[in-house]
Amino acid sequence: MDWDKLRIFHAVAEAGSFTRAGETLHLSQSAISRQISALEESLQVALFHRHARGLLLTEQGELLFQTAHEVFAKLAMTEAQLMDAHEKPSGELRVTATVGLGANWLTPRIREFIELYPEITVNLILADRELDLGMREADIAIRLRAPVQPDLIQRKLMTVNHHVYASPDYLKKHGTPACLEDVLESNLITYGEEAPTNLSNVNWLMKRLTAIGRTKEPVFKVNNVYGLLLAVQSGLGIASLPDYIVHGHTNVVRILPDVGGPTFDSYYVYPEELRKSKRVTIFRDFLIQKVAEYSF
Repeated sequence: MDWDKLRIFHAVAEAGSFTRAGETLHLSQSAISRQISALEESLQVALFHRHARGLLLTEQGELLFQTAHEVFAKLAMTEAQLMDAHEKPSGELRVTATVGLGANWLTPRIREFIELYPEITVNLILADRELDLGMREADIAIRLRAPVQPDLIQRKLMTVNHHVYASPDYLKKHGTPACLEDVLESNLITYGEEAPTNLSNVNWLMKRLTAIGRTKEPVFKVNNVYGLLLAVQSGLGIASLPDYIVHGHTNVVRILPDVGGPTFDSYYVYPEELRKSKRVTIFRDFLIQKVAEYSF
């Protein structure tokens, strides 16, 4: 497989169009189109569905992109390590993330980063409100939506999905629901009125149940996703949780496999003036590699 064509394919898949990829690669749209067509011809498969609004990956294209994305993430990480062989980055790196994402997904992975870069101190600031990066309340933010603040650089990290979860103890006592109607009288755990404003339709499960006839109020409300997780683990009831927060927890099981909630993208965000910061770029590449190792 031609390495240069694979690099161009990866850029096009990330950008979603030949034009935007051309701006990144400093190549003309026609040159990129020729390279993609040549790659498709050599593989004898179509990698993109072409339509008026842009490009969509085919099933085969998605498979190739996932592999290429992981390879390029590892290469970027290796490149950072080689570059820092002569000049090790050091100092404090202030990272802000939501309580759920920061405590449950990010924190367990910090040890590996510190082992790679022992001269860097990570200061993780957990807050469900969005800190002002422009005012340097933090160097980096991991956001659950695209930033609206100007002069911020953003890089998509992962897509977050919501599903329905309960504890084995709760299911043993109350039975495992086979369909949404079976949840009508279940103990439901939801966000309270003070739920994070950066998430839309957080109580989607309650709304769907109300639409099909539920009249029972939730047994417990809490304004934090980590609180939801702990309540589910305790056997209190059923709740919608983002998939990333249950990763590694054996006492939480997914139920109703055909029922899904909101899906949204998370982003690695930092100010323009930190574009050339080694600490910022190597932490970004490290997280991209960690995301590639686990499918959400």
